[in-house]
Amino acid sequence: MVRKLTASFAALIFLAAAAVPRALAHHSVSMYDMEHPTTLKGVVERLEWTNPHAYIYLTVKNDKGATEEWAVEINSPNFLKHNGWTSSTVKAGDVVTVTGGAAKSGAKTMRCTTVVLADGLVLRS
Repeated sequence: MVRKLTASFAALIFLAAAAVPRALAHHSVSMYDMEHPTTLKGVVERLEWTNPHAYIYLTVKNDKGATEEWAVEINSPNFLKHNGWTSSTVKAGDVVTVTGGAAKSGAKTMRCTTVVLADGLVLRS
């Protein structure tokens, strides 16, 4: 009986330990350069109000004047609601300024920390 309990306990510990990296990786920002914030101003193409994270897709002019589409990852709709957002806070055509960590890979994506609306309202994301 003790041997069976020990084996069951060991299996439970193993499964719990195996789940921890997945749980932590889900919300990892390691692929973004959060130490050196980037600020972008652009026109909202669309907002995806989805779990586990919402996205704002922006058209931004680069240094050469060409347009680029950026995928801006923001928090979950539940978190956003607690910080004053609704699904219509940001709409296609709005001009917004976003700040956050750009992708270390150079991809046109960022993990956003703040969004400033055209009227100056600053929203935490």
